Amino acid sequence: MLISRVETLLVDVPAIRPHRLSVATVNVQTLVLVHLVCDDGVEGWGEATTIGGLSYGEESPESIKVNIDRWMAPLLVGHDASQVARLMARLNRAVRGNHFAKCALETALMDAQARRLNIPLSELLGGRLHDELSVAWTLASGDTEKDITEAQSMLALRRHRIFKLKIGSRRPEEDVAHVLAVQRELGDSVSIRVDVNQAWSEYEAERSIALLEAGGIEAVEQPIDAANRAGLARLAQRFTIAIMADEALKSPLDALDLARGAAADVFSVKISPPGGLTAARRMADIAVLSGIALYGGTMLEGSVGTAASAHLFSTFPKLSFGSELFGPLLLTEDILREPLVYRDFMLQVPQGAGLGIAVDEEKVAALCRR
Repeated sequence: MLISRVETLLVDVPAIRPHRLSVATVNVQTLVLVHLVCDDGVEGWGEATTIGGLSYGEESPESIKVNIDRWMAPLLVGHDASQVARLMARLNRAVRGNHFAKCALETALMDAQARRLNIPLSELLGGRLHDELSVAWTLASGDTEKDITEAQSMLALRRHRIFKLKIGSRRPEEDVAHVLAVQRELGDSVSIRVDVNQAWSEYEAERSIALLEAGGIEAVEQPIDAANRAGLARLAQRFTIAIMADEALKSPLDALDLARGAAADVFSVKISPPGGLTAARRMADIAVLSGIALYGGTMLEGSVGTAASAHLFSTFPKLSFGSELFGPLLLTEDILREPLVYRDFMLQVPQGAGLGIAVDEEKVAALCRR
């Protein structure tokens, strides 16, 4: 069961429409796929997808590929693929940081091992408690009428009834007016949240959150700089609207520090920023033990990363704020032979061995960056 080969692929997939954040606009998403091949014939897939090159975080698609190919893959090739924890410990001793890259490798190792054992990957993470997850859709055009029309179409398709609005690129008062207009039009039958991606000062956040709270908005995600944990705690303690930590959560230690400081009502747990499924699980455990609600976050991954996230989130006792695993739906092309199933406002967690998916390698090859 030795690892024979580790391939890293950059796959550029256009988005169905511009996806605007306060730090970047996504027109084409680059999926970083890891394909691991073992000498017993078992294969595994992982994904390390980030947003906006280096505008969002410290790793870009290109740096992820170079660092896996040059530094990490040689530490794995020739070693026993079934020893996932030992291999990840070996990587962590030899390579600092590079959490997105490590996430892709851990996912590929776990996918291969679960396939080898003929069990779903969720069973390696403690066992699933849910077979489907509610899924939010992000409205990110910045145009009020477009966002309302898009939300109404999602409701008609029974795909989403939770909506998150990306704001922070305009003046706060303009963003608040935009959000409240969408809320008034869609009514009380849906859940509306906002994601500021750290764009506001604490003063701007105080003024804006008061208006959002009065307007019935359910949650505000990362309103201020991730480093300002004391400010995040002040906001969480001042308002009844849920304050969600996202960019402030890069490791289990961050989760522990935020929990101790009562700095968030909700944790947006993602698999890539902390370095993989195991670390993300630790973050979720800290939240549960601290009475903090959970939300399953996304880095706009394609189907591989989304499937991996779904397997992990299915093991959480409760996702009070649902999940945001809509990434594949934002892309014009799917890289699976059979796409993930979204129906009745829910994502169906794959049931088969490993990730429970089959990557269409011909389609990946056609989209792969040369």
